[in-house]
Amino acid sequence: MLDTSNLITFNGLANSSSYDAFLLDEERGRLLVGAEDHIFSFDLVNINRDHKMIAWAATPSKRDECKWAGKDLGKECSNFIRVLQPYNQTHLYICGTGAFHPICAYLEMGKRAEDNIFRLASHFENGRGKSPYDPKMLSASLLIDGELYSGTSADFMGRDFAIFRTLGDHHPIRTEQHDSRWLNDPRFIGVHLIPESDNPEDDKIFLFFKENAMDGEHTGKATIARIGQLCKNDMGGHRSLVNKWTTFLKARLMCSVPGVNGIDTHFDELQDVFLMSSKDPKNPVIYAVFTTSSNIFKGSAVCMYNMADIRRVFLGPYAHRDGPNYQWVPFQGRVPYPRPGTCPSKTFGGFDSTKDLPDDVITFARGHPAMYNPVHPIGGRPIMVRTDVDYQFSQLVVDRVEAEDGQYDVMFIGTDVGTVLKVVTIPRESWHDLEEVVLEEMTVFREPTPITAMELSTKQQQLYLGSALGVSQMSLHRCEVYGKACAECCLARDPYCAWDGAECSRYFPTAKRRTRRQDIRNGDPLSQCSDLQHHGGSVEDRSVFGVENSSMFLECSPKSQRALIYWQLQKPNDDRKQEIKLDDRVLCTDQGLLIRSLAQSDTGIYHCQAVEHGFIQPLLRLNLQVIPTQRLGDILPGLPGAGGGVGHSAKHRVWYRDFLSLLDHPELNSVEEFCDRVWKKERKQKRVKTPNGNSQASSQHANKWRRMQENKKGRNRRTHELQRPPRSV
Repeated sequence: MLDTSNLITFNGLANSSSYDAFLLDEERGRLLVGAEDHIFSFDLVNINRDHKMIAWAATPSKRDECKWAGKDLGKECSNFIRVLQPYNQTHLYICGTGAFHPICAYLEMGKRAEDNIFRLASHFENGRGKSPYDPKMLSASLLIDGELYSGTSADFMGRDFAIFRTLGDHHPIRTEQHDSRWLNDPRFIGVHLIPESDNPEDDKIFLFFKENAMDGEHTGKATIARIGQLCKNDMGGHRSLVNKWTTFLKARLMCSVPGVNGIDTHFDELQDVFLMSSKDPKNPVIYAVFTTSSNIFKGSAVCMYNMADIRRVFLGPYAHRDGPNYQWVPFQGRVPYPRPGTCPSKTFGGFDSTKDLPDDVITFARGHPAMYNPVHPIGGRPIMVRTDVDYQFSQLVVDRVEAEDGQYDVMFIGTDVGTVLKVVTIPRESWHDLEEVVLEEMTVFREPTPITAMELSTKQQQLYLGSALGVSQMSLHRCEVYGKACAECCLARDPYCAWDGAECSRYFPTAKRRTRRQDIRNGDPLSQCSDLQHHGGSVEDRSVFGVENSSMFLECSPKSQRALIYWQLQKPNDDRKQEIKLDDRVLCTDQGLLIRSLAQSDTGIYHCQAVEHGFIQPLLRLNLQVIPTQRLGDILPGLPGAGGGVGHSAKHRVWYRDFLSLLDHPELNSVEEFCDRVWKKERKQKRVKTPNGNSQASSQHANKWRRMQENKKGRNRRTHELQRPPRSV
């Protein structure tokens, strides 16, 4: 990808790491990145073209305190930037761990891109309740209307986790302290504002996190994924839950594969969340990436959720502990009015503030923060699952792409080994039945490293990725990799690309071209490419030679990851093609056909074809000719076992080199031509001077050649084997 200019990498500074906090600023054309002791501003067009940097390290005294507290001076006692949020039109609000002393500040950017301002204000604030102390702790934040919502740890020891609202004109507010029913060792993934109605008073903040299961809940599953909600206008209670959330509720996010005997495979470790906005801002589609918490096997999954299902769960029964075993059951008693979790607004009437809520509502809210029913994904199962691979998913962004036959969501999934999967989901009959098509799998960092941040710019058509090593940038589409034929472009099923009559190129919905061809839903080149020139592409013809009893590898692999290779053999003087029978001697691999021991019957033309969606595409024709071992002994004198004895090792090497140099000549169409070429080379090298000065071939080799020509058929000679067969595998 680097060679083809499809990837740009900022390798980072020697004294910095953890390029984890991203903020995309499309208006200014900049990508803001928070890292260890530094804040960067990158150009969205080319991150290496004009980047700016501010050093913001922890003070020496704070680093010393961090070290004395037993922390690692090199890995933990730095200022890791964890909060990077737009504050107003000219400033950002940023916070860092500050060597286990969280600190926040304002970063001036200027109103327009041409202002060229990038400086840190001299005023610093305490970052407690905004940024974590420990850089390894997962936290999430969102700044709206001058108020910062953060899910983070609030103490040095990392035991007091809370959801905070700070800044703004109101008193800071948080979740109930040291109550495992509210939060039980949570790790926060994301915070988002989603409107509930057309009335802003009903706006809710949704938090995505994972936590330990509550006592007695979901036995045997230590970690579960959660979605939490709270009202944006929550001011806390009047006599109870003072300066605490009164509208906080949480529900379990399910992402599992139904199994036999009713035993599901659960993906509980929530890794990342992406909200795909729709025309209705109240109903985005939620994509979530999960991994397994099981020690038995590694796996990853992507699940989709809709807001209607989420709201239905929050309107359902609350979880309640009851019975002799003190188990969690749905609450069956009377629910006070207004229903706990409802925002105070004119929509539902009666209350202007949460401070006005009746005591029984506050009491019920304190004791019942969890919902009994889980949120199930669209279709009841993941849209993508990966198991038995050496990586796990870590990050996700999604792009909605307009194609010839509709809209498609293209997922870019980052992994913990520094690769990116580009995947399109295609509805078969409905959104409940999706086909997953992996378009590409790309390595975006020089060394395997977890991808920890991703942002997608639709304006620039670029993807930005962060890791401990640095930042990378890649294009959303690389249409040229799909080959030079209409069929290959169509079979790729990439919504970004279409056949334009000459090549596979970027698809633009507004362009009107008669020759443009694209079929994402079916990937059917027969219906798309029949009337276009060059639709089949040219098939390469090659001649190859192998030695009897040696091994041979016929290389042929498709461009598409979804295509199957189909081999046929056409025998000499026979127009028919036969399917090649696979056994212990003949093996088919992803890269080609392996023949362990060549026989004379293997001579013929091998047709390599790619089969995808019922479409057969010829890729390669290989004309294989098998050289009998006895003939090889004739033409290669001096080889061990070929009449020259074993004492000619230097001679052996020369002949073997000459032999290999001739194997790849496509213009040689027969064994006779091959032998003739070898013999001419032999005569040229062995030419000697006669006493009269004339050049002539040595009589020994001339006689040998004459005998070979006269006795081509019917000779019964000893079989000689080449000690080092060509193309052995």
